[in-house]
Amino acid sequence: MPFPDIDPIAFSLGPFVVRWYALAYITGFLGGWWLARRIAAAPALWGKTPRPDKEQIDDLIVWVALGVIIGGRLGYVLFYDFASYLGRPHEILFVWQGGMSFHGGLLGALFGCFLFARSRGLIGLSMLDLVAVAAPIGLFFGRIANFINGELWGRPAPDFPFAVIFPHGGPLPRYPSQLFEAATQGLALFVVMLIALAVTGLRRPGMLAGIFAIGYAAARIFCEFFREPDPQLGFLMGDWLTMGMLLSLPLALAGMAVIIAARRGLTGPGAPPPREAPSP
Repeated sequence: MPFPDIDPIAFSLGPFVVRWYALAYITGFLGGWWLARRIAAAPALWGKTPRPDKEQIDDLIVWVALGVIIGGRLGYVLFYDFASYLGRPHEILFVWQGGMSFHGGLLGALFGCFLFARSRGLIGLSMLDLVAVAAPIGLFFGRIANFINGELWGRPAPDFPFAVIFPHGGPLPRYPSQLFEAATQGLALFVVMLIALAVTGLRRPGMLAGIFAIGYAAARIFCEFFREPDPQLGFLMGDWLTMGMLLSLPLALAGMAVIIAARRGLTGPGAPPPREAPSP
């Protein structure tokens, strides 16, 4: 299939240019903000867990957005292209040129959630739960924007009936791996998170964040088998292990640990205090 002729620029007003990628970020944040406000306004989902009011959700989204952008950019530089940026460190600030890491953005969002919660007297893991439910919205639109930009394409797939010849991907037809990621990390994970929200609510801080971590890691590792690795890194082992897989493994383990702690009641407002060392 030929690549669809979609201009990466959505519209322009004189010198002001708006790209689909920027609109994807904006749509993701707005969708997450709307959903988080709805969840915060449902006391039955929270039980005894302190919940933010709608005004605090407005502030939380700003903290998370800053964390995602800063963490995503620094994560890309450190995880995917560190040697190259050593020679041109000023270009780390050129976010409009592309280059964002989900795992770095996740770390940035985590710091944003915990710093915000500490400043408002809330539970950091609960704020992370809110973000976990809303995050697949941004992932879905972000991967669609990757497809429109003709970037992060898949591995060669000459026998796949819906393979795409990307403008900068050479003459070989390739897997539309961006759409695979949109379907799994976006739509499917969003359904999983909504079901988990309905079943568990936010009464066990960290439970939803752990489910998201495991779900995203599984979807990312699956999709990496269809996605072409970054050219500056290539495969880390054989012809299968990629940086995306490697970074997803500790994410899944962290998700399991948080779920176990949440199930044991170690993360909630009534969690037992840490044991003090016996006096000598």
